[in-house]
Amino acid sequence: MAKHEHVRVAVIGSGFGGLGAAVRLRREGITDFVVLERADSVGGTWRDNDYPGCACDVPSHLYSFSFAPNPDWPRTFSGQRHIRAYLEHVTDTFGIRPHLRLNHEVTRTTWNADELRWDIETSRGTFSADVVVSATGPLSDPRIPDIPGLDGFTGKVFHSARWDHDYDLTGKRVAVVGTGASAIQIVPAIQPRVARLTLFQRTPPWVMPRVDRPISAPERWLHRQLPFTTAARRGILWGIRELQVSAFTKRPDELGLVERLAKANITRAVKDPALRAKLTPSYRLGCKRILLSNAYYPALTRPNVDVVASGLKEIRGNTVVAADGTESEVDAIVFGTGFHVTDMPIAERVVGADGSTLAERWKNGMEALRGATAAGFPNFMTIIGPNTGLGNSSMILMIESQLNYMADYLRQLDALGGRAALAVRPGAVDGWNRRVQSRMQRTVWKAGGCDSWYLDANGRNTTLWPGTTYAFRRETRTVDLSEYEVLRAPVPAAASAAGSRTKEAVQ
Repeated sequence: MAKHEHVRVAVIGSGFGGLGAAVRLRREGITDFVVLERADSVGGTWRDNDYPGCACDVPSHLYSFSFAPNPDWPRTFSGQRHIRAYLEHVTDTFGIRPHLRLNHEVTRTTWNADELRWDIETSRGTFSADVVVSATGPLSDPRIPDIPGLDGFTGKVFHSARWDHDYDLTGKRVAVVGTGASAIQIVPAIQPRVARLTLFQRTPPWVMPRVDRPISAPERWLHRQLPFTTAARRGILWGIRELQVSAFTKRPDELGLVERLAKANITRAVKDPALRAKLTPSYRLGCKRILLSNAYYPALTRPNVDVVASGLKEIRGNTVVAADGTESEVDAIVFGTGFHVTDMPIAERVVGADGSTLAERWKNGMEALRGATAAGFPNFMTIIGPNTGLGNSSMILMIESQLNYMADYLRQLDALGGRAALAVRPGAVDGWNRRVQSRMQRTVWKAGGCDSWYLDANGRNTTLWPGTTYAFRRETRTVDLSEYEVLRAPVPAAASAAGSRTKEAVQ
């Protein structure tokens, strides 16, 4: 076990959010911090998700930090390998390695009211910190549904985010469960080499063509020689997506034209009317995440693929049984069933001022002021917290906005002087959440007629931001101290008595 270490800031996680926080801390002149990472390398979701075909559905130049532009992206939409390499590059370029504590899984972090600090237990030792920044992200802990009979399945089982590269799917009968962003990349990647692929689809996704191409050598040269061209490219990509936001958040009916284009995409790729009917959604486009692929529909038309338009109900030996009674013998099951998004496991490990965990505080739904601070958890911040997700743009934009808020939060603590903490007022959290949820009612995610992972168990959308990234940037530019209570370390009784005697002597 490592010895105890106290730092000013402890960052949990080393994906985009955690590395971004680390870079921002150094740029603010703060070097007394650690990044606690449970794995043996950085990268977050882009380290864990290395399944066949894994790639990003946001353009490369927008899916990168504004302070770390990459002129050498090889494609307009980059694959997992290149994104992970980019994060390693950021780690080295900004001197983050000395702050990394790899293989340190946070098992518990508890607020110490007497010392105004967080006491942190990890798998490799203990730490304490004045401020904790949780950047574990919502796509870090895979969710596998509780399927009757799964324990008795004698074949291979794994989640898309925990791909078993030692298991060769060649010539195997494979069931893929789920039709989300991971599944539509996995299916065309493995279809040519498996004997048979059975896809279990509860709800068909809307899939648009992926306008992807290699970025030419002259383009990359231009971006290297004239950096402003990289910034301009990023700005154009950002602006286009900002203009799309109102259709998602205020006027979902405007998405009708895009729906017609999506249906034309299905018709062009799928000639069989019965299969086409299975693959055509009945809800408004945008209600669930819009997916991008040129290979998904063609793969589903191949002779060795079966699309079961029903969820997986149970498993009997090596037979997978759908809710509609369809049965298939398989050798392997790949779950593309998403993550614990609205019930993040890290919340069970954070104990606040009143002794309750963040998970207990969020049992009726996640809530945090400006997606960052939760009532009852002083000096604790989340990156990619509640209602900071996006349905059509780059999460890096939201992360950078939250880093602005984090930086000003630390400046405010400095200005207060001494040992101090900021505890967000419950009324501020409630007021913010009411405004967000009121705006949410008009969005396609709430009114589009679907059930998605954006919604929690109570049917509330606690994941997405119902506005533009520019609007969120304005909301997180600075910390409003009126929304917080300032906490001071309690004065020891002996010191208090000595102070009183000194005052009497002066009088």
